[in-house]
Amino acid sequence: MTPPEVSLVFPAYNEAEGMERAVTSALEELGKITPSFEIIVAEDGSSDGTDEIADRLAAAHPEVRHLHSTERLGRGRALNRAFKEAQGTILVYMDVDLATDITQLHALIDSIRGGADITTGSRMLPSSRVKRSTRRSLASRCYNTLIRALFDTPLHDHQCGFKAFRKQSLMTFIDEVEDNHWFWDTEILIRGAHRGLNVAEIPVDWNEGRGTKVKLLRDSWRMGSKAIRLWWSIQSG
Repeated sequence: MTPPEVSLVFPAYNEAEGMERAVTSALEELGKITPSFEIIVAEDGSSDGTDEIADRLAAAHPEVRHLHSTERLGRGRALNRAFKEAQGTILVYMDVDLATDITQLHALIDSIRGGADITTGSRMLPSSRVKRSTRRSLASRCYNTLIRALFDTPLHDHQCGFKAFRKQSLMTFIDEVEDNHWFWDTEILIRGAHRGLNVAEIPVDWNEGRGTKVKLLRDSWRMGSKAIRLWWSIQSG
């Protein structure tokens, strides 16, 4: 059987409120982009009924798969697991809250079709249109400035939850990615670039979700510390 062109992964921990809307929107949008796709709900030990909704959606739509974990893996490990099980030649993920405008999936996928190994959405490019609090915007700019300084990366936004990968390229280094949670987004870009892969960045329209699970001060401190450890690991290696 010919594998699908695109596998779209939704990492999901206690996302009952938005899961059906996200999957329904993705089914509609991917149908405009490619005749061959799958959607994987990487459900990570949820306790709010997300697993039941994912089961129902998978039963109703042959393109949808529910990948359940009985234990909490963390966002990073859940994504790694889903990407390894995905059948598509282009792997995509986005957050269930649809903070990034889903119509921009076409540009994301076309970037991989056009030769990029990794493409990330960016809220920091001049043509990006972003609605977020001043506090979070400032924290994000400071964080990305730190990452650019540490790793000499040309990317402007390392944490946007909207990324695509050429599967063949991703599988060459995915086991090196250690973070289980929010730093995963940055680490996957840094490790990919460090291997000499073609990493692209596209502007997005992004609207901060009301139910974000990011704790600004705590997670900013943790990600900054992890960035320094990753820098040291790469320098030492």
